[in-house]
Amino acid sequence: MSRITGFNKKCYELLKLIPEGKVTTYSEMAKALNTRAWRAVGNAMAKNKELVVIPCHRVVRSDGAIGHYALGSEKKAQLLLKEGVEISNGKVRNLDKFIHRFI
Repeated sequence: MSRITGFNKKCYELLKLIPEGKVTTYSEMAKALNTRAWRAVGNAMAKNKELVVIPCHRVVRSDGAIGHYALGSEKKAQLLLKEGVEISNGKVRNLDKFIHRFI
């Protein structure tokens, strides 16, 4: 991970805390970082070069929509389904059941 900003590094460290089968949101991550910069969290996810080590596929939108992924939204949905997260019509079903909160 060369040339990673301090903010992005903090985001990636948080991501490593999300257990398999759980998801979090961009806004939950921002709250955990004591900021409201959820878009900056999204930008950090987009710059993630270590998709296997840093599981950015576990970050979804606040409404449960799975959002973008470097390998495509379909691949993100497949990864989440494989981990046991319920997906329907591009959204996490019962988001409250699968949400990981840091605080």
